[in-house]
Amino acid sequence: MTLRATILGSGTCVPSLERSSASVLVACGRERILIDIGSGTIHRLVAAGQPLAEISHLLLTHFHPDHTGDLAAFLFANKYPGGCQGRRRLTLIGGPGLGRFFQALKAAWGDWIDLGEERFELVELDGPAGIRAGESCHLRSAPVAHNPESLAYRLTALDGGACMVYSGDTDECEALEELARGAHLFICESALPEAFRVQGHLSPLRAGGIAARAGVDHLVLTHLYPACQRGDPAAECRRTWSGPLTVARDLMDFQVVPGSRGARVERGS
Repeated sequence: MTLRATILGSGTCVPSLERSSASVLVACGRERILIDIGSGTIHRLVAAGQPLAEISHLLLTHFHPDHTGDLAAFLFANKYPGGCQGRRRLTLIGGPGLGRFFQALKAAWGDWIDLGEERFELVELDGPAGIRAGESCHLRSAPVAHNPESLAYRLTALDGGACMVYSGDTDECEALEELARGAHLFICESALPEAFRVQGHLSPLRAGGIAARAGVDHLVLTHLYPACQRGDPAAECRRTWSGPLTVARDLMDFQVVPGSRGARVERGS
């Protein structure tokens, strides 16, 4: 089974016409899994041709606005009669405090973001977890070094074993390296150049080091602040990583295709 990942947002909290805030869309069998939903995600979903009502799972790496900014608008859009027609059951997944976070949103927006129990489920993960995401995908999570609720995710197709890992925001940590081990596709935040790196984030240099130690097949650098964009993130990453490398752009596609000699990653537009 092919696993397809589309970069919906490769940017940060800094407004940009070229880069929306953090979000990745994963297609695995029947499942349509959205990881993070920063500002601009809804427009990017429309541009990618992905109906909102087909999203089956929404995974939050943490609760910062550049990773959750479109959540209320997404839920509201799914209540529009034309938008919710045929809506699949949506499972919202996140780390410790997700229930409180969602109740705070409901306190602000009320019934306008309430899809009802038949069409909505909330799953709060407390620590490392492995669960089945629908009929087609297995999901693993691991706490990472950013916020108390921060999680990285590993998605594996149940038919064929194609897998990808998304780091979310994080500093270097053993949990991320272990989660990424042997992944076919590793989408990793690389917020700032090493010279300007801040605690709780990675640089292209450090993302490359994690990819090398974890033995991934293909590394994608994302969540790029302007300082990183103005530099040469690929050149910095090459100091620690010699394998296939891509600097993410919004609406860029990757497919992990299983084969007789193992899976391969094919890059789209």
